[in-house]
Amino acid sequence: MAPVNELDLFRKVWDNEAQLTIALLEALPTTQYDFRPDPGGRSLGELAWHLSELEGYISFGITKGAVTVQEAPPNLQRPREVRLLAPGYHRVHQEAAARLADLTEAQLDRDIPFADRRMPLRDVLWGAILMHLIHHRGQLSLMCRLAGGTAPGIYGPNREEMAAMRERVRTANA
Repeated sequence: MAPVNELDLFRKVWDNEAQLTIALLEALPTTQYDFRPDPGGRSLGELAWHLSELEGYISFGITKGAVTVQEAPPNLQRPREVRLLAPGYHRVHQEAAARLADLTEAQLDRDIPFADRRMPLRDVLWGAILMHLIHHRGQLSLMCRLAGGTAPGIYGPNREEMAAMRERVRTANA
């Protein structure tokens, strides 16, 4: 068996998670961009776009040798309509993946400046990009439900999908 290439694995997982993120963004209630369950927190639209910002800023920073928020990557202006969030995220994800296409496994243990500390590139990829994306996507799933939408099942069926599965089994066994 061939050894696992960590970067190939990361890219595969990241792309799979991006598809799940797009499905959620497409499910957001189109009239609830400004929905804000916490007056001090991000709105639904702001949190949704933060998923793009993660990938944009971090991938851009990796290519520059330091992840900061001092310089914005190109094409990262936040859309102001829910219907534009999913295609915008898809574009930003593709741009981020292209930025990181030339990374090598030999670079994974290299420390780079990340905000107020230094982190191995491996931790930036798996933690700051991927796990951070998943964390905020979970928040956005709940906000979607609170705003009157139906978030798709991500790692398993949501309650509506589960009810439909049960009904199919019931009718098949009837």
